[in-house]
Amino acid sequence: MDLRDIQNLIKFVAKSGASEVKLEMEDIKITIKTNPDESAREQVFVQQMPISAVPQIPLQQAVVTPTTSADPAESKPAANTDNDKYIVVKSPMIGTFYRRPGPDKPLFVEVGSTIAKGDVLCIIEAMKLFNEIESEVSGKVVKILVDDSSPVEFDQPLFLVDPS
Repeated sequence: MDLRDIQNLIKFVAKSGASEVKLEMEDIKITIKTNPDESAREQVFVQQMPISAVPQIPLQQAVVTPTTSADPAESKPAANTDNDKYIVVKSPMIGTFYRRPGPDKPLFVEVGSTIAKGDVLCIIEAMKLFNEIESEVSGKVVKILVDDSSPVEFDQPLFLVDPS
């Protein structure tokens, strides 16, 4: 599904009067929510599954590996040992990371928050589309690794979650 198809779908949903439409395919999940009070404004959430972006992983690993192969190699295993008990929630796309749904809204999660599978952790804006990132695990948020309104890369660690 390309951008033109998504735009046509948005127009169709806006004209139909539906308040929410969800579409899931193999590699993409789209949610379109319209606000009945503001008929001209729609919210669109597109979440692309990491499968389609797999070719980027070897390139990023190739870049990371030479820079960490110097002196920090001794400190790296110690850091991994501490983080082995935590699950790392990574960014499924490139975009801008937001910790809240709007400037005057409360944060989705904070350090110490207990989360369940399917809870929204953050939003990543990509190409003016706001994508809700849902948790795939239950547990407690131990650390938030990205600042609010910061750019993120594909597969970049966003949160550390303690599953116990």
